[in-house]
Amino acid sequence: MQTVNYLIVDDEPQARKLFQAYLAGIGNYNLIKLCANAMEAYEALHTSKIDLMFLDIKMPVVSGTDFLRSLKNPPLVIFTTAFNKYAMEGYELNVIDYLLKPISLPRLMQALEKVNGRMQKTTDGNIFPAINHIFIKQENKLVKINLDEILLVEGMQNYVKLHLKDKVMITANTMKVMDDLLPAHKFLRVHRSFIVPVAEISAIAGNAVETTYKNVPIGLSYKNEVLRYARNGGGKSHM
Repeated sequence: MQTVNYLIVDDEPQARKLFQAYLAGIGNYNLIKLCANAMEAYEALHTSKIDLMFLDIKMPVVSGTDFLRSLKNPPLVIFTTAFNKYAMEGYELNVIDYLLKPISLPRLMQALEKVNGRMQKTTDGNIFPAINHIFIKQENKLVKINLDEILLVEGMQNYVKLHLKDKVMITANTMKVMDDLLPAHKFLRVHRSFIVPVAEISAIAGNAVETTYKNVPIGLSYKNEVLRYARNGGGKSHM
């Protein structure tokens, strides 16, 4: 069975110890670090290979949700919190599970089954989880969007327009949220107002990306990433 390297990120010492005790007897789960805040977790993510992060939501200075949104290529995440009001944000951010404190061992084991299933779906040593859809907020509900339906993500002033194969949808999310939500190996941000699916790119010509749907400009601050994508033969850099 594949080894799962994990972090526990929680500002409460007792919560960290409880998770550590629960997971100590599970052979393929390898604790990398106990983190009391987002900065400690950030350091661990950049110095070790992390597959899974147990992330508390309500932490001082930087909340778990804000921290997760700041990560370009996060590991699998299980949110842990004493407050169920954050559940919708958890689903928006594509976390594996959402555990309410106090967390029981049987409920934790259910979450780990989801982790094991997701890890088994990785192919060719690829660390990317097998995500084929996202959920976006529309009014008071979350709407499922299949990734292969997305032709273009366009940022407007106070909302984002999703160009799909059969319709256009509008969500109150920001481009930053969409950039973090969409898997980095399938989507490329080429401009502050545009994210394109890499499968739809047909050419890169001067300061524009040509797709099967529409040609969009390349922003100056995104040009190096677009050129890196082209040099890698269609593979993105994840450094």
